[in-house]
Amino acid sequence: MMRNLLFFAAALLFAVGASAADITGKWRTIDDETGQPKSIVEIYERNGKYYGRVVDLLMKPDDTICEKCPGARQGQPIVGMNIITDMVKKGDVYEGGQILDPAKGKVYDAKMWREGNTLKVRGYLGFFYRTQSWQRVQ
Repeated sequence: MMRNLLFFAAALLFAVGASAADITGKWRTIDDETGQPKSIVEIYERNGKYYGRVVDLLMKPDDTICEKCPGARQGQPIVGMNIITDMVKKGDVYEGGQILDPAKGKVYDAKMWREGNTLKVRGYLGFFYRTQSWQRVQ
């Protein structure tokens, strides 16, 4: 009986820990310069990699088309666009992919990690980086 109880407790702790580090789902992006909510991004996993697509714009820009985006994304609608690509989970950190800033049309190397109900999203360009704190959408 005690052994079963210990096994159940260990399984429950593992499940809680695994869900706490999970980044899939919807996140409210917060502009690190203004502190204002900008969009809702849905992060999903496909074939062991993590991606994030814009599902809603909260701060309606003058234009919802990505005019400054590089390559095939140029001229495409921002809603529905993958802005996070090819992230790989390594321990409690997701890295190795890229993030696009549609407002500036720049692509950065990226790193993400959870701190409670906050997702820290960092974009790198050489030695320079910006970190945003995104909030889980219930």
